[in-house]
Amino acid sequence: MSLDEETYMEQEEDWDRSTVLDPMWEIQQTKTFTAWCNSHLRKSGTQIEHIDKDFCNGLKLINLLEVISGERLPKPEKGKMRVHKISNVQKALDYIMSKGVRLVSIGAEEIVDCNLKMTLGMIWTIILRFAIQDISVEAHTAKDGLLLWCKRKTAPYRNVNVSNFHISWKDGLAFCALIHRHRPDLLDYNSLSKDDPKKNLELAFEVAEKYLDIPKMLDPEDIINTAKPDERSIMTYVSCYYHAFAGAQQAENAANRLCKVLRMNQDNERLMDEYDRLASDLLEWIKRKRPWLEDRTLSENSLPAVQDKLDEFRNYRGKEKPPKTEEKGQLETNYNTLQTKLRLSNRPAYIPQEGKMVSDIAKAWKGLEQSERGFEDWLLAEMRRLERLDHLARKFRHKCEIHEGWAEGKEPDLENNDYSGIKLNEIYALKKKHEAFESDLAAHQDRVEQIAAIAQEMNLLEYHDIGPINSRCQTICDQWDRLGNLTSARRQTLETIQDLLQRVDSLFLDFAKKAAPFNNWMEGASEDLVDVFSVHTVDEIRGLIQPHEEFKATLNDAQSAFDELVEIGNKIKNLFAEHNLDIDKSNPYTTLTVQDIVSKWQEVLKLVPERDQALQSELLKQESNERLRYQFAKKANVVGPWIEGQTMKVNNLHMERGALEEHLASLQRIERDVVDYKAHMDELEMYNQSVQEAMIFENEHTKYTMETIRVGYEQLVTTTRRLINELENQILTRDSKGITEEQFEIFRQSFNIFDKNHSGKLDPMEFKSCLVSLSMAPPDDKSGRNPEFDRIMQSVDPNHDGHVTFEAFLDYMSREATDTDTSEQVKGSFKVLAGNKNYITKEDLMRELPPDQAEYCIARMAPYQGPDAIPGALDYLSFSTALYGESDL
Repeated sequence: MSLDEETYMEQEEDWDRSTVLDPMWEIQQTKTFTAWCNSHLRKSGTQIEHIDKDFCNGLKLINLLEVISGERLPKPEKGKMRVHKISNVQKALDYIMSKGVRLVSIGAEEIVDCNLKMTLGMIWTIILRFAIQDISVEAHTAKDGLLLWCKRKTAPYRNVNVSNFHISWKDGLAFCALIHRHRPDLLDYNSLSKDDPKKNLELAFEVAEKYLDIPKMLDPEDIINTAKPDERSIMTYVSCYYHAFAGAQQAENAANRLCKVLRMNQDNERLMDEYDRLASDLLEWIKRKRPWLEDRTLSENSLPAVQDKLDEFRNYRGKEKPPKTEEKGQLETNYNTLQTKLRLSNRPAYIPQEGKMVSDIAKAWKGLEQSERGFEDWLLAEMRRLERLDHLARKFRHKCEIHEGWAEGKEPDLENNDYSGIKLNEIYALKKKHEAFESDLAAHQDRVEQIAAIAQEMNLLEYHDIGPINSRCQTICDQWDRLGNLTSARRQTLETIQDLLQRVDSLFLDFAKKAAPFNNWMEGASEDLVDVFSVHTVDEIRGLIQPHEEFKATLNDAQSAFDELVEIGNKIKNLFAEHNLDIDKSNPYTTLTVQDIVSKWQEVLKLVPERDQALQSELLKQESNERLRYQFAKKANVVGPWIEGQTMKVNNLHMERGALEEHLASLQRIERDVVDYKAHMDELEMYNQSVQEAMIFENEHTKYTMETIRVGYEQLVTTTRRLINELENQILTRDSKGITEEQFEIFRQSFNIFDKNHSGKLDPMEFKSCLVSLSMAPPDDKSGRNPEFDRIMQSVDPNHDGHVTFEAFLDYMSREATDTDTSEQVKGSFKVLAGNKNYITKEDLMRELPPDQAEYCIARMAPYQGPDAIPGALDYLSFSTALYGESDL
């Protein structure tokens, strides 16, 4: 008994003698209490006529208590003496006191002596304990509970305002309203008038007696003619209404309970269908995208083809994938919510179709992201390779053109037998000329080797048009081999007749020896000045500018060499002029002339400023690229730490104390901040696109790449939404289980203390230690075993994974702290609606449940097969079991 009940009972036991002594109230209570007692005594085949006398021997009093309690009292004394009567009455009073009721000023002698006032007080105490005290409506008990029930049931009716158990009932409308609320077929409330209380009271008492088996305990005249009707009499009579309609209330409660269960089942099935649809769509999309991301072929082996692929990939990452990322998060949220609802309603966990588990989705998604990274790396590598090949192709063609220009006509010259039949001095000249050619040939060896090396690198990099390259390289190498062989053969021939050579024109020879290396130097300088370069950083272009500046510093020495050759040419010219020599004026040792040297020297002087301009232009480009690197790095060095900081906040939240709503609000604020931060991500993506379009592949100014920032941001979004969903489910669990905020905080803190590695899971020993800290761990038996703990582990780790999640831990603690709905409760509710039958009909369901839920049950219930079946009977027992059985979805 609660404190309120004790207080109320004490007040009633110490009853107001001024009112009990009132003759009108005494008469009314005598009649009402007599009728109430007879309504129970007739069940045992007896009754009373005079309430003060018929209880004096204690026999009928014991009989009354046995009928209303359903229990057997001590056997009464058979004697008729006063002592026997007192003993029997005392047995009845002792039984009343054993039920927690204190009897104040009421003794067995007063009842035996037929004291009416004491007898009425005793009967009122019995009525309070056995007819009124157990009435409870929304935490109200006894008198307040009964009054609240009356208020609620009569609230919709006009002219009725129940606020007490006396004057609120004088016009009879409150009695009629109670009857009409539960049995509208018994009277027409709208035809009643507040101005005719006698008619209203008579109608209510007659209908209650005839149809509800409630005896007439009150007289209309006594109520009408009394300023304040007796409260106890009306409470006694109204309590009979409550118990008469308890069956209807029971049916209403059963229907409400079933509506809640069925609505939950319908919602769960909808979430299952939604999960299956989202999982199928997401897996199908991943299945379509993986082959594209794993394809490593190009429509053509060129930079434009790679750029097209890169643009297509950017469109995928920026437009196509983000909605799918949202769908994946929604899928996980729906799955967690569904599992929480199933767990809270004692339903088995939802097991998706094979291949559609959350782990399958995560595995497929991880494979997709691995394919993405490989695809992007391949594209960038292809871009570098093709850029390198393009540079090598231009360089190859340039060197080939120079070499082929030099080699043109060299083979016929080497094969010429011009030394036959000529003068000795001419043969000697040919020997010297050949020596100059061999020097020239050796000078060209490096260029041929460079051509071969470039061709080899282009083969290794798989140049798309490698055939002509290899053919041209082979032609040059074959020609070079022939030139070498021809040169060797001619040298041997000239050496054979060397003893025939006597004279030499030292001046021509001197010019030839100095002109050839200077000419090679000029050709090499010209070749270097027009050489195609490919750089990617400021340091690399400065590495080209420095040698160029050093080359320009050598021009003064070259100018001196040039002046010396011009001077030799002038000497030759003056020699011919001075001696009027009538011979071939051409230099027999070289094809070079002074004019050739002058022309090539002017060409070198012209190429120097052009090279300056090209290097400076490239320097400006690389400085621009460096600015792009700084621009990306500056933004990345802000965005990256911000994402890491928010991630740390999210990860640390679960260790902090505080209400779930506070943590949820914090996470929702973080989520809003993350969503708002998307503008910074878009800005960084714009910088990254500029960097890629400028062919920038390295950035030493930041440790962050666009890929790492993208992954960090997406993981932050996913983790935040997952934790929000978990908190919402925890709040749902806490509220649906009736767990207080303090209880939940204790459960969560206890779990976190033993979750040493912050994995969100406890191993069996950690779980047992956690239960010990909460004083809930079962003790080991004498043998050291703990079968009860093993049973608990079976419930919290049904899959034998060797760990207990926080959800399973909370579910266990909730079950220990609160009651949950079960299949037995659902069966009991259906049985109430079915009128205690083993089957239910469509008509029962349509009458008691909302249309959509009634149709839901009708469509899923199997026909009842029992021996008491009637046509159309439905099996609610198997249906209730199936609600809590394995899902076939």
